[in-house]
Amino acid sequence: MSGIRWVLHVDLDQFIAAVEVLRRPELAGKPVIVGGRGDPTERAVVSTASYEARAFGVGSGMPLRIAARKVPDAVILPVDQEAYLEASETVMATLRARPDATVQVLGWDEAFLGIESEDPEAYARRVQASVLERTQLHCSVGIGDTLVRAKVATGFAKPSGVFRLTAGNWLDVMGSRPTKELWGVGTKVSGRLAKHGIKTVAELAACDPEELVPEFGPKMGPWYAQLGRGDGASVVDDTPWVARGHSREITFQHDLTDPAQVDDAVRELTARVLEDVVTEGRPVIGLTLKIRYAPFVTTTRARKIPDTSDGNEILARVLDLAAEIEEGRPIRLLGLRAEMAMPDDARKGHTPTRGGW
Repeated sequence: MSGIRWVLHVDLDQFIAAVEVLRRPELAGKPVIVGGRGDPTERAVVSTASYEARAFGVGSGMPLRIAARKVPDAVILPVDQEAYLEASETVMATLRARPDATVQVLGWDEAFLGIESEDPEAYARRVQASVLERTQLHCSVGIGDTLVRAKVATGFAKPSGVFRLTAGNWLDVMGSRPTKELWGVGTKVSGRLAKHGIKTVAELAACDPEELVPEFGPKMGPWYAQLGRGDGASVVDDTPWVARGHSREITFQHDLTDPAQVDDAVRELTARVLEDVVTEGRPVIGLTLKIRYAPFVTTTRARKIPDTSDGNEILARVLDLAAEIEEGRPIRLLGLRAEMAMPDDARKGHTPTRGGW
């Protein structure tokens, strides 16, 4: 196919909820919430919610008990990762089956496509039709001349639509919007930008990148300014993604206060992370322990360590970090992230991605 080069961002609509509705057709049109073990009396958060539930203000990351309170008649289901992974793999295989597209997977429910086309909207609709035919799942497609613009465009395409954002209409569409609506700029970063008088995308796009260096550093400062313009990479990279680390979390149904309980939990958490790390075959070079004290105060302890694949050595390093936990203070969650050495040929991240904490 010949034509202009475009980036398409394909994003499945309410993916996890949609997979559950496919398995239970009687749930179509009802408020569906997926999270934890499906029990709102337990400590867990919402993984996703159907559009019907979102209309009541339910969103990902919300405590399940609050979501249940907002929508008393919602159907609350447990997370079934295997089912979502299977559906995701079918979708990605459908996208990869297009011989004229380069596919870069971003997660379970989204991917970039690099294409050449004179009519990217028509191409996007063909993609939607092929995904729907193969999986019965709907998707939205953002079209852009950079990865950032395509990703942001998808927000305007939802649900099940197509939207184009380019250098030509970027500021017309995004200029007056708050910076937190940019991909890669969350509430905390937008707050820091606001301290410098930068509240809108247009103001960020117009700023001198060097002015952001004192606040964000020599790499991130100019990068945020670039995001404000919607600029950046325009070539989709299908090099397989390589994880920089693995992390696990445990939310306790009852706060931990006894040191022996905390020690057992840290050891269990380390064992889970080590299971993931071993499959990678790469040494661990850094550890981050996340502690959430009751009611909801979160702190982290991080440390670089000499390269090692020795499980006993890694556990010893984690226990060193755990020694900094405040004794007797109730703990509701513990998390551990192990950062691994990257292979020489691994793709270096050049676009904002999900993951980590």
